[in-house]
Amino acid sequence: MKRIIFAAMLACAAPALAQPPAPTAATAPKESGAIPLYPADGPARADGENWVRFGPHYAVRNVTRATITPFLPDPKKATGAAVVVAPGGAFMLLAMEHEGWNVARWLADQGIAAFVLKYRLNQTPADMAQASAYMGKRMADSLRDPAAPPTISEPRATQDALAALKMIRSGAAGWGVDPQRVGMIGFSAGAMTTMNAALEGQGSDLPAFIGYIYGPMLARAVPADAPPLFAAIANDDSLFPNPGYGIVESWRKAARPVELHAYERGDHGFGAGKPGTTTMGVLPQFRDWMAMRGLLGKPVAP
Repeated sequence: MKRIIFAAMLACAAPALAQPPAPTAATAPKESGAIPLYPADGPARADGENWVRFGPHYAVRNVTRATITPFLPDPKKATGAAVVVAPGGAFMLLAMEHEGWNVARWLADQGIAAFVLKYRLNQTPADMAQASAYMGKRMADSLRDPAAPPTISEPRATQDALAALKMIRSGAAGWGVDPQRVGMIGFSAGAMTTMNAALEGQGSDLPAFIGYIYGPMLARAVPADAPPLFAAIANDDSLFPNPGYGIVESWRKAARPVELHAYERGDHGFGAGKPGTTTMGVLPQFRDWMAMRGLLGKPVAP
């Protein structure tokens, strides 16, 4: 069971394949354009980060300095909307490419400014073999009760999400975005981070809308000002076996806007879509939902 759970977690960091490739140690990429969320902490990258590749796709562990990396659309296509993209990885790893940069590039191509959030993580052993064993055990322990929320958490990730929203809104004019149309989309642990930002943020700190992609579907207490929710999950998700759609019902009971896409197949970690399944529609559907809600309006005047 532990091996199955860890394989599902690793699927977050790799392309949506039946068997994700084994991780290999990697030299950290340049991360051109990464902006520290807390400049007083020093450079954007701390020495202790551990980067790996799953095939050609980068992931990172032991993040202690949070950043955002902008992916801005061609000004001729810009809609004025912006999305913070939060990758997943059980709060112990970030699937920076599979659930971050790739998603952001797609959004930017649709005229939506995207900002990939590299948030702070739980510490794991530096050695890759030791880290794999450690993460597998923690995941298994965290998911013993499928009717309860995962026990692994990282409050600093929520702090980083709210700080990212604030930074983007404060610099909105320079990025050509409307501060009233800054939302979030997150995957797995990134979905949980997105949800926490929506439920814990106050007033102007709230995301204007959220995408909740294969996060736990358990019910939550929803405030009267909760942002519109787009939720997506595969019904064969092996990490979060789906007992229902409690989070969607919570939004409905609070009389807040919500849309659900429950795919027949796709498992956990399908990212922008698993070939051969209808999960390939998740990002186009998210874009269409944004358009339906009037979020893809006219570009902000320079």
